[in-house]
Amino acid sequence: MDAYATSETSDARTLFRVRAETPVQAPPAQVYAVVSDLPRSGEWSAECTGGDWVSGEPGAVGSVFEGRNHRTEEEVSWAPVVRGNWRTHAEVTAAEPGARFHWAMRDSAERVQESVWGFDIAPASQGSTLVHHFRMGAPTEGIRGITAEMDAAQRERFFAEWGEKLEREMGETLRRLKSVIEKDG
Repeated sequence: MDAYATSETSDARTLFRVRAETPVQAPPAQVYAVVSDLPRSGEWSAECTGGDWVSGEPGAVGSVFEGRNHRTEEEVSWAPVVRGNWRTHAEVTAAEPGARFHWAMRDSAERVQESVWGFDIAPASQGSTLVHHFRMGAPTEGIRGITAEMDAAQRERFFAEWGEKLEREMGETLRRLKSVIEKDG
């Protein structure tokens, strides 16, 4: 079974909900050790090129990671999204070794936003099942800035295309991550 991603909306307050899963031939503890090592995320992420822990114990709930990111000109090229290199701050919201690792994006005032990424891990007959997911409830500071000057049709187009981008990238992230984890074993 290959990695796959799906998008769905569950209520009026959910802008994005994307989920992907893949089997990994490694025990849950090994999978967790890799996915919770965010400085390594440049090895598998489509956008995050790496980063550093800037506060707290690395990987612990409440710790903050500063991610280095890069986006090309081709991604939803007509919309005013950040291009090139930029940095983000994310706060770890769940850290259960062998089971789950989640983080929420912070805004420019360092407040946690309803933009939560995560990995859930379950034991499976051939190792583990790794689930990668993302949910955005209320629009983040960035989304509000991107869509501020858009009319209703442009916003609808943006959310559809951005959702497709997230789905595509999440599937690619899991394919790369599976390879990294299985090579580390």
